[in-house]
Amino acid sequence: MKVLVACEYSGTVRDAFIKRGHDAVSCDILPTDSPGPHYQGDVRDILNDGWDIMIAHPPCTHLAVSGAAWFAEKRADGRQQTGIDFFMEMINANIPKICVENPVCIMSSVYRKPDQIIQPYMFGHPESKKTCLWLKNLSKLTPTKDVKSDYDLLPKNQRERIHYLPPSEDRWKLRSLTYPGIAEAMAVQWG
Repeated sequence: MKVLVACEYSGTVRDAFIKRGHDAVSCDILPTDSPGPHYQGDVRDILNDGWDIMIAHPPCTHLAVSGAAWFAEKRADGRQQTGIDFFMEMINANIPKICVENPVCIMSSVYRKPDQIIQPYMFGHPESKKTCLWLKNLSKLTPTKDVKSDYDLLPKNQRERIHYLPPSEDRWKLRSLTYPGIAEAMAVQWG
């Protein structure tokens, strides 16, 4: 199967599909962090190249409700509309199967509610990072290793480690990573 992993620099989802024998390519404006098939550039350049499935991670910077304090400014200067338009290009792409993921964001009201909301602890990682999935011709992900009981025992700053990251040059990168357990579930269940 030809798999496009849009807006992924890490290679995590791409590599999970490759491991299962698929022809997977990641694409991002950034270079890949992990050697493997990667198109560095605008995903729209390769969007119509005959993909069977696309897992898209469009930027959430101007859409996520965690940044609601800046929404008025982002609406006024067009950044939010640009984010909405790009998200819609991904979900409406001419690809048979699509997953678009984002955190809790305005797309729930601008477009529609997500088909599923997942947490890392449903896939073997004792952390929280609420992730919304909008699906086209794909089933909801079935949790593979629910470790919520382990998660519940951890102090809040460890359970929500991703939210407590101190400001740094690469904080945005660390917060955007897909957990390997989720990537593996996507490859196994959708591949």
